[in-house]
Amino acid sequence: MGEKLAAGNAAVALLANSIATGAGLYALIATLGPMSGAHFNPVVSCVSAWERNLSIRQLAAYVVAQIVGAFAGVILAHLMFTLPLLQVSSHVRPTAGEGLGEAIATFGLIVVISLTSRFRREAIPIAVAAYITSAYWFTSSTSFANPAVTLARSVTNTFAGISPADVPVFVAGQFIGGTGAVLFVRWLLRKPADGEAPK
Repeated sequence: MGEKLAAGNAAVALLANSIATGAGLYALIATLGPMSGAHFNPVVSCVSAWERNLSIRQLAAYVVAQIVGAFAGVILAHLMFTLPLLQVSSHVRPTAGEGLGEAIATFGLIVVISLTSRFRREAIPIAVAAYITSAYWFTSSTSFANPAVTLARSVTNTFAGISPADVPVFVAGQFIGGTGAVLFVRWLLRKPADGEAPK
């Protein structure tokens, strides 16, 4: 819809995408968070498993559901707008800078989730929605920040698509960013050693 209404203006299409994504995330996290933790993202689920909040079996089930859900979303969007159900994206996003953008986007997302869940749990829906909306604009990659979404976007040739050849760079950046975020949060929240002054 954003691409149709933008009439070729990429900035307007990006604005439409970012607002729709942020608003949708807020509604879904607020609704589903109390039941399932609102896990839409394999990196977020991997972090939860790393922190022993999910078992390996739960992690596997979540990741399968996330990937299937992402592809189902693409198919439904194509059905709504009378497009071929599955396409091969021609949107080339091959640069190291875009891979770095994904690492930064995912790093920030995990930091926001980790710290908000510890200190202001009730603010998670708005914090995540606001972060992702803004990250569309401050990252070179437009903040996919989700491997399931990245895979699914390789089968749409709309504004949101990504060439299949470029998916590995994005997914690698996402997992690097997520790993860095976990280590950063652990460092940030570490307890002072005996005799060390609290910071």
